[in-house]
Amino acid sequence: MEARASAKYLRGSAQKARLVVDMIRGKNVGQALAILKYSNKRAGKGIEKCVRSAIANANEAAEKANISIDPDDLWVKTAFVDRGPTKNRRRVRPAPQGRAFRERRHFCHVTVLLSSDDKVEEKKARGSNAAAVSKTATPAESKSRRRGGAASAPRAKRVAPAAKDETKVAAKTTEKKDSTAAAKKPVKKSDASTKSTKGAAKEESSE
Repeated sequence: MEARASAKYLRGSAQKARLVVDMIRGKNVGQALAILKYSNKRAGKGIEKCVRSAIANANEAAEKANISIDPDDLWVKTAFVDRGPTKNRRRVRPAPQGRAFRERRHFCHVTVLLSSDDKVEEKKARGSNAAAVSKTATPAESKSRRRGGAASAPRAKRVAPAAKDETKVAAKTTEKKDSTAAAKKPVKKSDASTKSTKGAAKEESSE
């Protein structure tokens, strides 16, 4: 069973009231009232009245439906704050050196929804909905493949710049090793060249 209550035209901005509402969302009614009672925020008093009004609405609805409800079983299912009007709420604040600063007085509307259902059932329902959505949803890759063309073509793997530098360094080292090994090897003269040199030496000696 659910019960709703709203408090309208509360003094203060909606941004500041949302800080208080965020602390009680999903909490038990007893915990929520304790948090609101001992909070230092200005909006805590108005939100506390709204929560108590929602509890009273739940009790009244249970009596009309001939259902017994324990108020301690209620918990804050949803709570949100809407922005109120600021028209005709502009004021002028005196400032130093004869100046005047404009300021706006804000209003906000608070809505609280209490529920007596178990939180476990709510979580299970959310989990089943999320699973159904994940099954029906398709990834971005399938969408791109449906369109065809360049989007459906597989993309080439990009090589990281560090890997490219390592491959370049390895290639340079292998080239240096090959050049040094070729320079160290002794050059052997062929037999024909040695014979020709010996014959030329003999002819010179005979002359």
